[in-house]
Amino acid sequence: MEVVKALPFIVFFSYSKCESLQTSLLHAARQHVSGQDHLEENLGVSVSIMVAQFLQDAAYDQVQTIAKELLNLAEKCKRLKRESPSECAHQLVAAFLTHICNNQGLLNSHVFTDCCKMKTAARLRCFLSYKKDDADSHDTPLIPRPELTCEVAEENNVSLKERFSYEISRRHPFLYGPTILTMSACYETAVQSCCQEENKTECLRTKLEPIRKYIRGISARHHHLCEIGTKFNEKVASAVELILLTKKQPQANFPEIAKLTMDVKNLHETCCEGNTLACALGRRQLMSYTCSNQAILSSKFAECCEQPEPFRGECIINSENDDKPDLSPLLLTRFTEDWSVCQQFSSNQDSFLQEFLYEYSRRHLELAVPVILRVFETYKRVLEKCCKLENSLECHQPGKAPQLSAQELVVFVKKMAAVARGCCPLRDELQLACVEDQTKLILGELCRRHGGKPVNAGVGHCCDDSYAFRKPCFDDLRVDGTYISPPLSCDQAISLEEDLCQAQDEELQMEKQKLLSTLVKQKPHAAEDVFRSIGENFVQLVEKCCQAQRRDVCFQEEGLQLITRCQSLLEASSSQSRLM
Repeated sequence: MEVVKALPFIVFFSYSKCESLQTSLLHAARQHVSGQDHLEENLGVSVSIMVAQFLQDAAYDQVQTIAKELLNLAEKCKRLKRESPSECAHQLVAAFLTHICNNQGLLNSHVFTDCCKMKTAARLRCFLSYKKDDADSHDTPLIPRPELTCEVAEENNVSLKERFSYEISRRHPFLYGPTILTMSACYETAVQSCCQEENKTECLRTKLEPIRKYIRGISARHHHLCEIGTKFNEKVASAVELILLTKKQPQANFPEIAKLTMDVKNLHETCCEGNTLACALGRRQLMSYTCSNQAILSSKFAECCEQPEPFRGECIINSENDDKPDLSPLLLTRFTEDWSVCQQFSSNQDSFLQEFLYEYSRRHLELAVPVILRVFETYKRVLEKCCKLENSLECHQPGKAPQLSAQELVVFVKKMAAVARGCCPLRDELQLACVEDQTKLILGELCRRHGGKPVNAGVGHCCDDSYAFRKPCFDDLRVDGTYISPPLSCDQAISLEEDLCQAQDEELQMEKQKLLSTLVKQKPHAAEDVFRSIGENFVQLVEKCCQAQRRDVCFQEEGLQLITRCQSLLEASSSQSRLM
């Protein structure tokens, strides 16, 4: 059984399709009337976000105290509007890390002792390695008791925005600072609005839920982008950025996309290093450039560019892709049939490959990033092989992966484990891209898990070998022949309690998946229909017994029958496997 089949799919929260969040952003933008510069107004919050993301266990008051001590240096950084903020920003982070190292006893942060022995870049990498994105596995509400929010805000006169940003930062240490500032402003506006309503609790739940879901989804993406930059070489990170920018702005010319790719990649590196202030400065510069040049970049930015900070940036990032230009397919033949392909490839390989990636991406807006990367990697390998030969043109002409239609590419990546529930309602031509998009995040999480506690050599190979071909590698992953399962019988695997009657459909499915996961580990070579049969029997049993007058008796009697069927099925499948 392929490993991916046991993985749950995470449905990413779509900003563009969530009317309630759009309303929240627009409403917050209208309420955001201030004569102050946004960065100056939120300087303290920006620095406290950085502190909270590095010191996730620190109390709110501790975070605020440390942030205030760093504000003098931050004041200098905020004045860097046209120059690069990198030098000052690095000084700010260096000063912060030195402060931690000099006050480990006070902050109870002895965990960083090894990091404090290092210098400069190595020290920063060490600190970053201690960040734990535990929110990936805990879907807890940000505000456990929303009905108390208005009372706390009124009684303690606390800054809702600062407190919210603190909670978000420590739960999502890789979430970019500007996004936290934006969501905090939306949260503050929502709370102020709801506290005027008669049914405050219901209003808060309705308005805060889309904000929570958006944060969870975008945080997973930010973390994934940061991992690409650290796990693979910078060319992979640049290729991902170029594809994303081209898909969003397919009518922009190649020089503009190439420039933006470099700017965005540098910005991501800064944000991933945890320097909130530099990240905020960099995003402001990038969005200012984008809005000043929207006429040559995209027709979809107009409404976003009318919004003030911090809403402008988040709006542009989540805006829909520009309309696909009318492009001739013949232009792509120069990458496969032109006699000078190898000459161009040899003389300026990076630029030539970037332009190919740009031309292919803008013609296939419907394809997910990993799919385009696979085409790109395949094309690159063909040129590396063919350009060494005497008849190079004849060799690389058959290598027309770039000319494949979307339907042919579907066949290329057909071995999908399952289809994410949120992708199924989409049009046929969008489903593949949607599933690919979700799967890359899931596999990223699996590889992160493998990095902390290795699964097996096969998983390690798929995680480390190639980002572009990571999913096909997992699709082809076979049973680990070295794995020896601990002895376990069906009566130990199947737990039937009356509590299952109170479980929601989603919880019941989770129990079914746990059962199947346990059985797969026991009998990895058994046929899939064996496990499917046991899973269906389990659900049917629960439904039957929950409607019975004597639930306890039903669970006991029916449970024994299910255990017997389970044991015989597994024993029969094991016998067949041995015969084969």
